[in-house]
Amino acid sequence: MRVAILSDVHGNLVALEAVLADLQRQAPDLVVVNGDMVNRGPDNVAVLERLHDLGAPLILGNHDDLVRMWVDRDPALPREWFSDPFWRATAWTAGQLQDAGLIDSLRELPQSYRLELPDAPSVLIAHGSPRHYRESLDRHLTEQAIEELGEEFGAPILVGSHTHIPLDRRHRGYWILNSGAVGVSFNGDPRAHYLLIDLRDWSWTPTFRRVEYDRGRALARFEESGFLENGGLSARIFREEVKIARSLLTPYMNWAQASGLPTNEDSFRLFRAANPHRFLPLTAPYEGTR
Repeated sequence: MRVAILSDVHGNLVALEAVLADLQRQAPDLVVVNGDMVNRGPDNVAVLERLHDLGAPLILGNHDDLVRMWVDRDPALPREWFSDPFWRATAWTAGQLQDAGLIDSLRELPQSYRLELPDAPSVLIAHGSPRHYRESLDRHLTEQAIEELGEEFGAPILVGSHTHIPLDRRHRGYWILNSGAVGVSFNGDPRAHYLLIDLRDWSWTPTFRRVEYDRGRALARFEESGFLENGGLSARIFREEVKIARSLLTPYMNWAQASGLPTNEDSFRLFRAANPHRFLPLTAPYEGTR
Protein backbone atom coordinates (compact mmCIF):
# COMPACT_ATOMS: atom_id res chain seq x y z
CA MET A 1 0.00 0.00 0.00
CA ARG A 2 1.21 3.50 -0.83
CA VAL A 3 -0.05 6.53 1.10
CA ALA A 4 0.64 10.16 0.24
CA ILE A 5 0.53 12.74 3.02
CA LEU A 6 0.49 16.37 1.97
CA SER A 7 -0.08 19.46 4.06
CA ASP A 8 0.36 23.19 4.51
CA VAL A 9 -0.87 24.20 1.08
CA HIS A 10 -1.76 27.61 2.55
CA GLY A 11 -3.71 28.82 -0.45
CA ASN A 12 -0.87 28.17 -2.92
CA LEU A 13 -2.80 26.68 -5.82
CA VAL A 14 0.18 26.63 -8.19
CA ALA A 15 2.19 24.44 -5.80
CA LEU A 16 -0.80 22.21 -5.09
CA GLU A 17 -1.43 21.54 -8.78
CA ALA A 18 2.23 20.59 -9.25
CA VAL A 19 2.01 18.13 -6.35
CA LEU A 20 -1.24 16.64 -7.65
CA ALA A 21 0.42 16.12 -11.04
CA ASP A 22 3.30 14.35 -9.29
CA LEU A 23 0.79 12.20 -7.40
CA GLN A 24 -0.60 11.00 -10.72
CA ARG A 25 2.84 9.57 -11.46
CA GLN A 26 3.37 8.15 -7.95
CA ALA A 27 -0.08 6.48 -7.93
CA PRO A 28 -0.80 6.31 -4.19
CA ASP A 29 -3.66 4.14 -2.94
CA LEU A 30 -4.63 6.83 -0.44
CA VAL A 31 -4.01 10.56 -0.11
CA VAL A 32 -4.33 12.25 3.29
CA VAL A 33 -4.34 16.06 3.54
CA ASN A 34 -2.82 16.96 6.89
CA GLY A 35 -4.15 20.44 7.58
CA ASP A 36 -3.41 24.11 6.92
CA MET A 37 -5.04 24.07 3.54
CA VAL A 38 -5.89 27.78 3.72
CA ASN A 39 -4.56 31.15 4.92
CA ARG A 40 -1.14 32.71 4.19
CA GLY A 41 -1.70 32.48 0.43
CA PRO A 42 -3.99 34.00 -2.21
CA ASP A 43 -6.05 31.16 -3.71
CA ASN A 44 -7.82 29.71 -0.69
CA VAL A 45 -11.22 29.07 -2.27
CA ALA A 46 -9.73 27.29 -5.29
CA VAL A 47 -7.40 25.23 -3.07
CA LEU A 48 -10.15 24.07 -0.73
CA GLU A 49 -12.48 23.23 -3.61
CA ARG A 50 -9.69 21.28 -5.35
CA LEU A 51 -8.96 19.30 -2.18
CA HIS A 52 -12.66 18.55 -1.66
CA ASP A 53 -12.76 17.21 -5.21
CA LEU A 54 -10.00 14.71 -4.33
CA GLY A 55 -12.31 12.92 -1.92
CA ALA A 56 -9.33 12.47 0.39
CA PRO A 57 -9.43 12.56 4.20
CA LEU A 58 -8.83 16.15 5.33
CA ILE A 59 -7.42 16.97 8.78
CA LEU A 60 -7.80 20.20 10.74
CA GLY A 61 -4.79 22.52 10.86
CA ASN A 62 -4.27 25.58 13.03
CA HIS A 63 -4.78 27.99 10.12
CA ASP A 64 -7.95 26.21 9.03
CA ASP A 65 -9.24 26.60 12.57
CA LEU A 66 -8.07 30.23 12.79
CA VAL A 67 -10.17 31.13 9.76
CA ARG A 68 -13.17 29.35 11.25
CA MET A 69 -12.65 31.15 14.58
CA TRP A 70 -12.34 34.47 12.75
CA VAL A 71 -15.71 34.05 11.07
CA ASP A 72 -17.32 32.90 14.34
CA ARG A 73 -15.68 35.72 16.31
CA ASP A 74 -14.54 32.99 18.67
CA PRO A 75 -13.75 34.35 22.15
CA ALA A 76 -10.51 32.34 22.09
CA LEU A 77 -9.09 35.01 19.78
CA PRO A 78 -8.02 38.35 21.28
CA ARG A 79 -10.73 40.89 20.52
CA GLU A 80 -8.20 43.50 19.41
CA TRP A 81 -7.14 41.30 16.49
CA PHE A 82 -10.38 42.01 14.66
CA SER A 83 -9.54 45.73 14.34
CA ASP A 84 -5.75 45.36 14.02
CA PRO A 85 -4.49 46.01 10.44
CA PHE A 86 -1.85 43.33 10.94
CA TRP A 87 -4.58 40.66 10.73
CA ARG A 88 -6.10 41.95 7.49
CA ALA A 89 -4.76 38.96 5.53
CA THR A 90 -6.62 36.53 7.77
CA ALA A 91 -9.76 38.69 7.57
CA TRP A 92 -9.53 38.71 3.76
CA THR A 93 -9.11 34.93 3.62
CA ALA A 94 -12.00 34.36 6.03
CA GLY A 95 -14.25 36.64 3.98
CA GLN A 96 -13.38 34.84 0.73
CA LEU A 97 -14.14 31.43 2.20
CA GLN A 98 -17.30 32.62 3.90
CA ASP A 99 -18.61 34.13 0.67
CA ALA A 100 -17.91 30.82 -1.08
CA GLY A 101 -19.86 28.88 1.58
CA LEU A 102 -16.82 26.85 2.65
CA ILE A 103 -16.55 27.68 6.37
CA ASP A 104 -18.85 24.86 7.47
CA SER A 105 -16.53 22.33 5.84
CA LEU A 106 -13.71 23.56 8.11
CA ARG A 107 -15.88 23.13 11.21
CA GLU A 108 -16.30 19.44 10.45
CA LEU A 109 -12.62 18.51 10.09
CA PRO A 110 -11.20 15.84 12.43
CA GLN A 111 -8.03 16.34 14.46
CA SER A 112 -6.33 13.16 13.23
CA TYR A 113 -6.51 10.16 10.91
CA ARG A 114 -5.33 6.65 11.81
CA LEU A 115 -4.02 4.03 9.40
CA GLU A 116 -4.74 0.55 10.74
CA LEU A 117 -3.90 -2.49 8.64
CA PRO A 118 -3.64 -6.11 9.81
CA ASP A 119 -0.14 -7.00 11.07
CA ALA A 120 1.23 -3.54 10.14
CA PRO A 121 2.39 -0.82 12.56
CA SER A 122 -0.33 1.73 13.33
CA VAL A 123 0.22 5.17 11.78
CA LEU A 124 -1.43 8.21 13.36
CA ILE A 125 -1.52 11.38 11.25
CA ALA A 126 -2.23 14.80 12.81
CA HIS A 127 -1.35 18.32 11.76
CA GLY A 128 0.83 19.15 14.77
CA SER A 129 0.63 16.19 17.15
CA PRO A 130 -2.38 14.11 18.22
CA ARG A 131 -2.47 16.22 21.40
CA HIS A 132 -2.70 19.59 19.70
CA TYR A 133 -2.38 20.98 16.20
CA ARG A 134 0.28 23.43 17.36
CA GLU A 135 2.57 20.85 19.01
CA SER A 136 5.40 20.33 16.53
CA LEU A 137 6.89 17.01 15.55
CA ASP A 138 10.35 18.42 14.95
CA ARG A 139 13.96 18.03 15.98
CA HIS A 140 13.29 19.96 19.20
CA LEU A 141 10.61 17.56 20.48
CA THR A 142 11.95 15.93 23.63
CA GLU A 143 12.46 12.20 23.84
CA GLN A 144 10.06 12.14 26.78
CA ALA A 145 7.37 13.81 24.65
CA ILE A 146 7.90 11.25 21.88
CA GLU A 147 7.39 8.40 24.35
CA GLU A 148 4.34 10.08 25.89
CA LEU A 149 2.70 10.60 22.52
CA GLY A 150 3.37 7.05 21.38
CA GLU A 151 2.05 5.53 24.60
CA GLU A 152 -0.98 7.83 24.95
CA PHE A 153 -2.20 7.33 21.40
CA GLY A 154 -1.05 3.75 20.85
CA ALA A 155 0.79 4.44 17.63
CA PRO A 156 4.46 3.57 17.03
CA ILE A 157 4.48 5.85 13.98
CA LEU A 158 3.35 9.48 14.22
CA VAL A 159 3.16 11.73 11.17
CA GLY A 160 2.90 15.49 11.63
CA SER A 161 3.28 18.60 9.52
CA HIS A 162 2.89 22.21 10.79
CA THR A 163 6.61 23.09 10.91
CA HIS A 164 7.05 23.21 7.10
CA ILE A 165 10.27 21.19 7.52
CA PRO A 166 10.51 17.47 6.64
CA LEU A 167 11.70 15.16 9.42
CA ASP A 168 12.54 11.50 9.97
CA ARG A 169 13.38 10.73 13.59
CA ARG A 170 13.32 7.54 15.69
CA HIS A 171 13.48 6.93 19.41
CA ARG A 172 13.05 3.68 21.36
CA GLY A 173 10.65 2.00 19.01
CA TYR A 174 8.77 5.18 18.15
CA TRP A 175 9.05 6.87 14.81
CA ILE A 176 8.06 10.45 14.02
CA LEU A 177 7.83 11.80 10.49
CA ASN A 178 7.06 15.27 9.23
CA SER A 179 5.66 15.76 5.74
CA GLY A 180 7.05 19.25 5.13
CA ALA A 181 4.89 21.79 3.29
CA VAL A 182 3.36 22.00 -0.16
CA GLY A 183 2.67 25.73 -0.24
CA VAL A 184 5.64 27.31 1.54
CA SER A 185 8.72 25.44 2.70
CA PHE A 186 10.75 26.72 5.65
CA ASN A 187 13.90 24.65 5.15
CA GLY A 188 15.42 26.82 2.43
CA ASP A 189 14.34 24.50 -0.40
CA PRO A 190 11.63 26.38 -2.34
CA ARG A 191 10.12 23.26 -3.90
CA ALA A 192 6.79 21.81 -2.77
CA HIS A 193 7.29 19.01 -0.24
CA TYR A 194 5.14 16.03 0.63
CA LEU A 195 5.57 12.53 2.04
CA LEU A 196 4.98 9.04 0.66
CA ILE A 197 4.90 6.02 2.93
CA ASP A 198 4.93 2.55 1.38
CA LEU A 199 3.89 -0.63 3.15
CA ARG A 200 6.21 -3.45 2.12
CA ASP A 201 6.52 -6.74 3.99
CA TRP A 202 4.36 -5.19 6.75
CA SER A 203 6.71 -2.32 7.48
CA TRP A 204 6.48 1.30 6.33
CA THR A 205 9.13 3.03 4.24
CA PRO A 206 9.09 6.84 3.85
CA THR A 207 10.00 8.82 0.75
CA PHE A 208 10.23 12.60 0.90
CA ARG A 209 9.08 14.09 -2.39
CA ARG A 210 10.23 17.53 -3.56
CA VAL A 211 8.38 18.96 -6.54
CA GLU A 212 9.38 21.92 -8.70
CA TYR A 213 6.64 24.43 -9.42
CA ASP A 214 6.32 27.86 -11.03
CA ARG A 215 7.09 30.10 -8.06
CA GLY A 216 7.00 33.18 -10.26
CA ARG A 217 3.40 32.39 -11.10
CA ALA A 218 2.60 31.66 -7.44
CA LEU A 219 4.12 34.99 -6.35
CA ALA A 220 2.21 36.84 -9.06
CA ARG A 221 -1.05 35.47 -7.69
CA PHE A 222 -0.54 37.53 -4.51
CA GLU A 223 -1.07 40.66 -6.59
CA GLU A 224 -3.54 39.39 -9.19
CA SER A 225 -5.92 38.02 -6.55
CA GLY A 226 -6.05 41.26 -4.55
CA PHE A 227 -4.54 39.52 -1.55
CA LEU A 228 -1.43 41.70 -1.39
CA GLU A 229 -3.43 44.92 -1.62
CA ASN A 230 -6.07 43.89 0.91
CA GLY A 231 -3.90 41.81 3.21
CA GLY A 232 -1.36 44.50 4.10
CA LEU A 233 1.83 43.77 6.01
CA SER A 234 1.09 40.15 6.87
CA ALA A 235 0.31 39.34 3.22
CA ARG A 236 3.67 40.85 2.20
CA ILE A 237 5.41 38.73 4.83
CA PHE A 238 3.68 35.60 3.53
CA ARG A 239 4.79 36.43 -0.01
CA GLU A 240 8.38 36.91 1.16
CA GLU A 241 8.29 33.50 2.87
CA VAL A 242 7.33 31.84 -0.42
CA LYS A 243 10.12 33.73 -2.15
CA ILE A 244 12.95 32.72 0.20
CA ALA A 245 11.53 29.44 1.61
CA ARG A 246 12.13 30.54 5.19
CA SER A 247 9.93 31.41 8.15
CA LEU A 248 9.50 35.14 8.82
CA LEU A 249 6.10 35.66 10.45
CA THR A 250 6.73 33.75 13.68
CA PRO A 251 10.26 35.12 14.24
CA TYR A 252 8.98 38.63 13.63
CA MET A 253 6.00 38.27 15.97
CA ASN A 254 8.21 36.76 18.69
CA TRP A 255 10.77 39.55 18.24
CA ALA A 256 8.11 42.26 18.42
CA GLN A 257 6.61 40.76 21.57
CA ALA A 258 10.01 40.44 23.24
CA SER A 259 10.81 44.05 22.25
CA GLY A 260 7.50 45.36 23.55
CA LEU A 261 6.55 46.64 20.09
CA PRO A 262 3.29 46.36 18.13
CA THR A 263 3.21 44.38 14.91
CA ASN A 264 3.13 47.15 12.31
CA GLU A 265 5.12 48.65 9.45
CA ASP A 266 7.52 50.54 11.72
CA SER A 267 8.44 47.56 13.88
CA PHE A 268 8.81 45.32 10.83
CA ARG A 269 11.35 47.76 9.37
CA LEU A 270 13.24 47.59 12.66
CA PHE A 271 13.07 43.79 12.62
CA ARG A 272 14.41 43.68 9.09
CA ALA A 273 17.27 46.03 9.93
CA ALA A 274 18.17 44.01 13.03
CA ASN A 275 17.93 40.61 11.28
CA PRO A 276 19.07 40.99 7.65
CA HIS A 277 20.23 37.35 7.58
CA ARG A 278 16.64 36.13 7.93
CA PHE A 279 15.72 37.65 4.57
CA LEU A 280 18.39 35.81 2.59
CA PRO A 281 17.90 32.39 0.96
CA LEU A 282 19.84 29.64 2.69
CA THR A 283 22.99 28.64 0.83
CA ALA A 284 22.25 24.98 1.67
CA PRO A 285 18.71 23.85 2.51
CA TYR A 286 18.26 22.40 5.97
CA GLU A 287 17.65 18.67 5.84
CA GLY A 288 15.57 17.46 8.77
CA THR A 289 15.53 13.93 7.41
CA ARG A 290 18.08 11.35 8.40
